[in-house]
Amino acid sequence: MSPHATRRADPPPPRDALSRVLLALSSDEQRDRIHIGDLLLAMQDQALATLMLFFALPNLLPLPPGTSGVLGVPLLFLAAQLALGLPAWLPASVAARSITRERFAALTRRLLPWLARVEPLLRPRWLALSAPLPVRLAGLLCFVLAAVLALPVPLGNMAPAFAISAMMLGVLRHDGAWLLAGAAAGVAALAIAVAVIWMGLHALPQVPLP
Repeated sequence: MSPHATRRADPPPPRDALSRVLLALSSDEQRDRIHIGDLLLAMQDQALATLMLFFALPNLLPLPPGTSGVLGVPLLFLAAQLALGLPAWLPASVAARSITRERFAALTRRLLPWLARVEPLLRPRWLALSAPLPVRLAGLLCFVLAAVLALPVPLGNMAPAFAISAMMLGVLRHDGAWLLAGAAAGVAALAIAVAVIWMGLHALPQVPLP
């Protein structure tokens, strides 16, 4: 028997880097609009983590008030699927949502420099954390973080979005180090959110009982 026969093979690399998928969609002049379903089809077996990353990343950028709530609702739905070990699926009403290709291209241009710096740092490692159970636990944590992200907590969107993004990058590239770092950031983000909500509740004026 070959000495390499029992060696565990590394997982195959992702079918395509997220940056290349975004760039391909945004530069496709045959499309007037980009639908959420287009991303689902483009990433195929990696669609679930990719869509979660797509909805989380914009929260790292300055956005109009209320945008985090809009982005947080789809994240709740997707994170629940990841936690339950379900394949990527979206209701037709959600998959049909779209933005113009020009707006999608503008968002892509803002995200590409960040992705260009991050993607070379990702590689398959700590493969035990890429097993189904750790990934499902990450989905559960992402579900809680998405709920926090959807709340109108001042400055409460960036930390959960960073944690979700780091975990999903780890899932996409089978990088357990990023998955673990994202989980640690997620726990810290939850602690900060709970502290902010607690202080906000205590700051409310006390209503005297009749």
